[in-house]
Amino acid sequence: MRGVTSFERMADEALMEHLEGKQSVLAALRAYQRRFEVILVSRGAHAEKVQEVLDAAAERGVPVRRVDPRELDDMAHGASHGGVLAVASAKPRMSPAQLMQMLDAQPAPALLLLLEGVDDARNLGFTLRSAEALGVHAVMIKKHLWDFDAVEVARPASGAYERLPLVQIESVDPIRDLQKRGLGLYGCIAGARRSLYEVDLRRPSILAIGGEKRGLSGAVRSICDAFITIPTVGGAASSLSLSHAGAIVIAEAMRQRSFAAARVSDMDSVAEPDALPIHSSPSIE
Repeated sequence: MRGVTSFERMADEALMEHLEGKQSVLAALRAYQRRFEVILVSRGAHAEKVQEVLDAAAERGVPVRRVDPRELDDMAHGASHGGVLAVASAKPRMSPAQLMQMLDAQPAPALLLLLEGVDDARNLGFTLRSAEALGVHAVMIKKHLWDFDAVEVARPASGAYERLPLVQIESVDPIRDLQKRGLGLYGCIAGARRSLYEVDLRRPSILAIGGEKRGLSGAVRSICDAFITIPTVGGAASSLSLSHAGAIVIAEAMRQRSFAAARVSDMDSVAEPDALPIHSSPSIE
């Protein structure tokens, strides 16, 4: 059995985390949310491939050390670190109170994603990547989902794990508070009477998606304003993974909001704009 390196002891003693790969480390440096202890760069890494990391580290005053490639291989959780590994504090979690403050300062209608169950760290990472790309302002995550290895979440998230606000919740109370502020809670479940294409997602919304095995909890179901489903054609593949279901639902919200914005722009230049191409839904149930 190999010995524990000094860098690993440093991480253990300070309760720090590993970040692996250029994209994860660079995103964390630029997000200014973590405290960095050190960045390790393989002596064999090409300068042009790690220069952005070196520049960002210098800007923040983070020490960089060149180490033997085998030491990085031993420390890394995966095989795709690309010659870059950082020891840093854990990503901070936004509190429900901080979320409220952020939404108060946000001019656009709020779009939040609530995740109740995730069975795979990579699935969570891909979901966060889609959420950021499609305009979600923050992701609310149940407390027990924070047990995943941060490296395994960050790698498929391609930087979104560092940039996207993540809010830890332990009960439905923060969700109720958001509803009082006018956010509609849409529970995504199989067999719902309405499809996601029949509701108005231009309004401030929380899109709640359950785990692949258990779905939404009874506590969340009991406070949903409406239930929606993703239409499928049936068959063996009619059940979607969390990351795919999340991307589809968020993309529909983005589509509706984009058309709404385009319509407003058109009204400034033409007398009779085209009708908004979404189904009318004056209220939610």
